Amino acid sequence: MKLQCIIVDDEQTARNILKKYIGDVSNLELIAEFKNALEVLDYLQNNPVDLVFLDIEMPKLSGLNLAKIIENKVKIVFTTAHREFALEGFDLSAVDYLLKPFSFDRFLKAIQKMTPQFSNIVIPPVADHIFIKADKKMVKVNFSELLYIEGLSNYVKIHTIEDTLVVYEKMSDLILRLPSQSFMRIHKSYIVNTRKIKTYTKEYVEIKKMHIPISLTYRNTLLSFLSGS
Repeated sequence: MKLQCIIVDDEQTARNILKKYIGDVSNLELIAEFKNALEVLDYLQNNPVDLVFLDIEMPKLSGLNLAKIIENKVKIVFTTAHREFALEGFDLSAVDYLLKPFSFDRFLKAIQKMTPQFSNIVIPPVADHIFIKADKKMVKVNFSELLYIEGLSNYVKIHTIEDTLVVYEKMSDLILRLPSQSFMRIHKSYIVNTRKIKTYTKEYVEIKKMHIPISLTYRNTLLSFLSGS
């Protein structure tokens, strides 16, 4: 039997990552996604749902307030970039609390807490590369050699240790193909391999003497990740 899941998050990127993770687990089925918490109330009244992946900071109605309304009616896994909400989240009997950005392994650990039938989920092997179409051919890019990705007007540049590839692909699509435990979007125009960061400040990260800007949108998430907090 599959768990019927919904996603509630106002960020498209966060929803896309969760959709990918859910799709990789055969025991889960995504039946709906929502941009704000208010839309969920009507849906839950008319549709059976087993599990809600719920962001906390959202406009109009926060995830915590929604959780108080639907408490004991459906299981909840909170997803947020702010650790300070964890205690209140667990007070609401949440299954788990995922601090963004979270890896697929961490996602699975949350699912395994649901019921005994999910305790033996086998983690699929993690790929160490992707193939990218560049110069009319498919080029293998090893994650260990990928430094950062630079988004330009209608194409992106993939900077590796040895080369730079010009690719006609969207940044939002590329980030979904990269392991979240190593790669993060830190600016609308940049995705970086966090394992290649040499130094960083609040304004930029340094990779191979290149100073890559950090935008306000991604700053808190990145700094929290880098500090290990």
